[in-house]
Amino acid sequence: MTTRRTFLLGTGVAAAGTLVPLPAAAAAPDSRTGGRPDADGDRFTIAVIPDTQYLFDQDRGDSEPLDASLRYLLDHTGRDNIVFISHLGDLTENGTKSEIEDIGRSFRALDRHRVGYSVLAGNHDLDARTDDQRGRTPYLDEFGPHRFRDSPTFRGASPDGYNSYHVFRAGGREWLVLALDWRMSAKGFGWARDVLKKHPKLPVILTTHELVHAGDAQAELSDYGRRLWDELIKDSDQIFLTINGHFWPPARAVLHNTAGNDVHVHITNYQDRYYGGSAMIRLYQFDLARNVVDVRTFSPWLQAKKSLNALERKEIELTGDADRFSVPIDFAKRFAGFAPVPVRPARPAQQVLVPGTVAYWRADSLKDLSGNGNDLRQVGTLTSTDDHHADSPSHGSRFFDKQGYLSTVDNAPLNRMTFDRGYTIEAFVKLPRGFNHPWCGLFTKLAPGAAAGKTGDDPKEPLCTLNLAGGGGLQWAVFPRNQNGISTNWGHEMDEETWWHVAVVNDGTHTRLFVEGSELLRNPSTPATGISTAGDPWLVGAYAYDRIVEKSYHGWLGDFRIVDHALPVDKFLTR
Repeated sequence: MTTRRTFLLGTGVAAAGTLVPLPAAAAAPDSRTGGRPDADGDRFTIAVIPDTQYLFDQDRGDSEPLDASLRYLLDHTGRDNIVFISHLGDLTENGTKSEIEDIGRSFRALDRHRVGYSVLAGNHDLDARTDDQRGRTPYLDEFGPHRFRDSPTFRGASPDGYNSYHVFRAGGREWLVLALDWRMSAKGFGWARDVLKKHPKLPVILTTHELVHAGDAQAELSDYGRRLWDELIKDSDQIFLTINGHFWPPARAVLHNTAGNDVHVHITNYQDRYYGGSAMIRLYQFDLARNVVDVRTFSPWLQAKKSLNALERKEIELTGDADRFSVPIDFAKRFAGFAPVPVRPARPAQQVLVPGTVAYWRADSLKDLSGNGNDLRQVGTLTSTDDHHADSPSHGSRFFDKQGYLSTVDNAPLNRMTFDRGYTIEAFVKLPRGFNHPWCGLFTKLAPGAAAGKTGDDPKEPLCTLNLAGGGGLQWAVFPRNQNGISTNWGHEMDEETWWHVAVVNDGTHTRLFVEGSELLRNPSTPATGISTAGDPWLVGAYAYDRIVEKSYHGWLGDFRIVDHALPVDKFLTR
């Protein structure tokens, strides 16, 4: 089943250029003791390695810091769910055959364990005066398309071999990484546009060596970066994040593309810090549930050292505004232009009438669609809308404006039911912005406790009510059949202008509150059996005290279902 939490998968069509088939066993790389990445979890990490040029500088370098960073990434694949690694260019200082071969040996650690990663050439890795039509170089000999034949993510390269793209799976969908040369030719730009055209539904992270530099207040496009923006990025809505090295200090900015959407542009480079940057890595930790990307920058090499000198102690982790930060991204909204979340179709009432359904109400009728005669009557004015929870069986709701409400008819069988074997009460709820109408009922018995002989607590309180406390927290308060007083469950404050599915579930002994299928904390352990009744009506969207309707609800109510036993979460209306 597809829900709002599920993104569309990409097409997986190969782009033009040098293509390497995906090996049959590519989906499950072995990542040492670090475990394997989880392709469907909504939290995952992309690791970025900026300029390492001073670590591979003729006889003046040291490969150990980078080797330590790569070991860290391998060892933390499972724990941090590291799904991909990108190097941003300037792997070496002079681009000589020996330097390139040295760093190539370091990256074999990733090759051996079949980890997805990309590299690209920076200006120090080749003749900086040339573009991607330069022909053969030591860089291409070492890091050309042939190197990635066994990669689980490599999908192809431009005919010249200097631009490549990778596709990895994370968060239940596919993502594309464009790894672009230091300077692209017209052919390179054409190839990149063709890759995007053939993968129209994939969100794209663009990596390159030069794009933005640190300006006075935020990152700004360089001259070449302006060309990249104008000829590729601004009209490609799929590109939502760009990461480059080359310049320092690090910086970031948010630009707006032709579609009016955010493009997050980041520069990360630490080569001029102590020990050539100490092989700093940057982790982009995506959290799809929270709609945020949390960013950290640190040196695994320094973290692993048993003793640190005075300069090393300052470099273990960087926490400046350009080094440690969070990027808010509403992923579904941001990707809606090219990969909209599919709308779940409405379901007929008959499809959700599980065995034991006592009543089922939708916004377009006062009739009980279960066929049990628990029809509603309307008091005052209510507004019908097509606003609804994404997983609601019907695509409608009623808006309650503090004036009107609904009531079961006098002869409704529901009025007399005591639910000794348990019950499940479900509703879809949405609070308006600025909600400030506490103790307005969602579902309430008209009669007070005293009408059923209950003398504990306040006998003028209704026999049963599901209502909203201040701040939009749920309260389920009931005079059970086996208690003289009230049993109460409490919820938490719920965000306004957001649709929520709420459920009250009693198994004949204990009652639990659920929001979005998640059990809440403050559920009582004292047994509470059944719902006391005086044969009185139920109110939908109102609260009564001593038989007087005191408050109507303020907000939206969608589908409402009552079942005569406890339902498991996988049988809720949202499933």
